[in-house]
Amino acid sequence: MKATVAYIEQKFEEFNRQMFGGKLPKIPVVLSDAKTFLGQCVYKKRRGPFGKTVRYDFRLRINTRLDLPEQELEDTIIHEMIHYYIGYHQLEDASAHGPLFLRMMNEINRKYGRRLTVSHKSTEAQREQLQDKRSRYHVIAVVRFRDGRTGIKVLPRVLRSILYYYNNVSANSQIASIQLYMSNNVFFNRYPNSSALKVHFLEAGEISRQLEGAEEMACDGKTVRRNQ
Repeated sequence: MKATVAYIEQKFEEFNRQMFGGKLPKIPVVLSDAKTFLGQCVYKKRRGPFGKTVRYDFRLRINTRLDLPEQELEDTIIHEMIHYYIGYHQLEDASAHGPLFLRMMNEINRKYGRRLTVSHKSTEAQREQLQDKRSRYHVIAVVRFRDGRTGIKVLPRVLRSILYYYNNVSANSQIASIQLYMSNNVFFNRYPNSSALKVHFLEAGEISRQLEGAEEMACDGKTVRRNQ
């Protein structure tokens, strides 16, 4: 199921009474279409008396792009409520999922039969579910390193951006070659489109399969053209 504000608020009230002793005030709920997390408890910080950090202005962000089983959605809400409890009551923990968080999480799992976990990001399968499936053309740079690794970079279809990436990467002594392609394979929709000097490492065979039928492009450092 996909979350709604009304559903989250209802579950928040239910779990607050059941698991948190009713000690959590109502929190603003924000629906999110993020691809990287299922839920977040976010807040601001300020310096309090004696230099102590005070957390305030809490928000509960819940992902609505994923169609989750109801129990997983409930567990997501409870997970973030633990963060909210710790933050709202200004309790100290060693890290985001430190001993205090783990103690509360394990107690809730034991007492209420929940399946809360520390890892609270979307899984690879869930991220695959969220991928844009629309066909569109991309400029793909295939970068081969002298140590045998191969990576790709999805570039903007803007000459200046393509040349910036091509020239800067080519000048790196670790690079054996860089080749440009034009492809409308939806596989490449999952990668960020920018001219940042980065690559995403993949197996060479996987790159070849995904670029099957792609149009090879030629670049001399000043212009880019399609091979005839």
